[in-house]
Amino acid sequence: MKHLFLLVLLLGTVLPASAGDSFHALAMNGQPRYPADFSHFDYVNPDAPKGGQVRLAATGTFDSFNPFIVKGNSADGLGLLFDTLTEQSLDEPFTEYGLLADRIEVAKDRSSMTFHLREGALFHDGTPVTAQDVAFTFKILVEQGNPHYAQYYADVERVHIADAQTVTFFFKPGSSQELPLILGQLPVLSEASWKGRDFAASSLDIPVGSGPYRIGEFKAGQRLTFVRDPGYWGRDLPVNKGRHNFDTIIYDYYRDLTVTLEAFKAGEYDFRQEYNSKQWATGYTGPAVNSGLIRTENIPHKLSQGMQAFVFNTRRDIFSDPLVRKALNFAFDFEWSNKSLFYGQYARSTSFFSNSDMASSGLPSEQEKELLKPLDLPEEVSTQAFSLPVSDGSGNIRDNLREAAGLLRQAGWSVKDGKLVKDGKPFVFEMLLVQPDFERVVLPFQRNLTRLGITMRVRMVDTSQYLERLRGFDFDMIVSSFPQSLSPGNEQRSFWHSSSADMPGSRNYCGIKSPAIDALVDLVIAAPDREALILRCKALDRALLWGWYVIPHWHATSWRVAYWDKFGRPEKPADYGLDFQSWWIDPEKERGLADKRGRLGLK
Repeated sequence: MKHLFLLVLLLGTVLPASAGDSFHALAMNGQPRYPADFSHFDYVNPDAPKGGQVRLAATGTFDSFNPFIVKGNSADGLGLLFDTLTEQSLDEPFTEYGLLADRIEVAKDRSSMTFHLREGALFHDGTPVTAQDVAFTFKILVEQGNPHYAQYYADVERVHIADAQTVTFFFKPGSSQELPLILGQLPVLSEASWKGRDFAASSLDIPVGSGPYRIGEFKAGQRLTFVRDPGYWGRDLPVNKGRHNFDTIIYDYYRDLTVTLEAFKAGEYDFRQEYNSKQWATGYTGPAVNSGLIRTENIPHKLSQGMQAFVFNTRRDIFSDPLVRKALNFAFDFEWSNKSLFYGQYARSTSFFSNSDMASSGLPSEQEKELLKPLDLPEEVSTQAFSLPVSDGSGNIRDNLREAAGLLRQAGWSVKDGKLVKDGKPFVFEMLLVQPDFERVVLPFQRNLTRLGITMRVRMVDTSQYLERLRGFDFDMIVSSFPQSLSPGNEQRSFWHSSSADMPGSRNYCGIKSPAIDALVDLVIAAPDREALILRCKALDRALLWGWYVIPHWHATSWRVAYWDKFGRPEKPADYGLDFQSWWIDPEKERGLADKRGRLGLK
């Protein structure tokens, strides 16, 4: 893979980049909210007390402390170990401030960028963080890390080390406007700690990081403890002030989601974010909830919600025809599901950029049509408003199933003896699941498909097997999501681009290989400004929707959180992130909670 990236990791002289400006922060659009001399983010309490222990729950198991590779099941929370070059602000759409880097230069022609590292930045073993470590990290992630890194950083042509504190990234022509911010997200690893070790091998060797926490006690697959480093080099930086307040963070692993909720209500752990609407509506009952020891809350946010969906694997012949994929959309009754299963808590996702200004709607604008015109796409993309099948919520979707049957006939399928067949082969496929609570959504869908003569087999597997099958695209249909930031860019290659369709470990679960969508992805990545980005995302959205690559699900516009009443938190929450690292243990609340739990006979 080395020849693809032309990495130049030299201490010698190279041609300099065109002179650029120096920044304390980078904003994708406009100017950073905070000046160079800011003291802390507005969504934290800079005087938050340090101390205490918080217990959290994780699902499944773990057998690796390397979150950067495909192999193994990496533990939750490992981001606490590794500092990045910059830190993203959570009250701006996409702005980053220096963390390991205290100064950032971007060439005026955007052909390169330079990070100047902070003096005094240290790894956990006491060695300094250097430009050589930055270059090493970039190289090893691209060559041996999860394949999405190679795509994420594909527009970097070479890396140059000027001195121990200065590293420059040179870009390919026409690179993404967000590439400087993407590089700011690079976690920096210690080159010395990896000498003589196989980076691509799953391992429980404790990594050397430079972040606010270190790994403490652990039991593989069951429990992992992070301990706050009181000597953390970056504890007083503006981007860290008022954050990383817990002395100890413990992750306990659970295999069953129902057991996980019951463990929370019994006091086995302290904080939980709820993703299941039924549990949110009916599951938070019992003495601890009724007495106010457990708080439940909806915290509004402004995040783009992307797309969650039933995902077709178009590599399978059975799903290669768009007519078939469209037909199966008519068999999913969202309105009934939302009413009967979700307690009306959700909005239907009708875009791959839901809840954002990048979502397409109605007829395409003239500007969108100009982008779409030269591309080989269905005529409807440019001439019609996309819409999903709807029902009255009663559960009777006879009209929708009649529409589905007509589409299947157009695709060459017919019903014989109650079974849908084509060329003598029945329409049979497998829905691969890893979350048991999704069965209640899948089974009504299965019944509707049965009425069409389609056999959908539901298979539940454990996390390890599920991840392995995803990496090799060994599935017919899955439940998955395509999260979107407020500034989509290089990650779109992993989602939709032909180059990722056959790359094990990529997020192109649909198996999309479309020159037209490739062109739109490239346009999104190369968008010169916010206006162009929005326009190009809308055009990409339309192409994806009319490809019927998924059966869209739903989204929410707030975080649902539940917690034992022992925490303090900032008065002003962030708009674009649930920053639990800015919460803290309130000693007075914790003492009162302990007394009340004792009276209720809880731990």
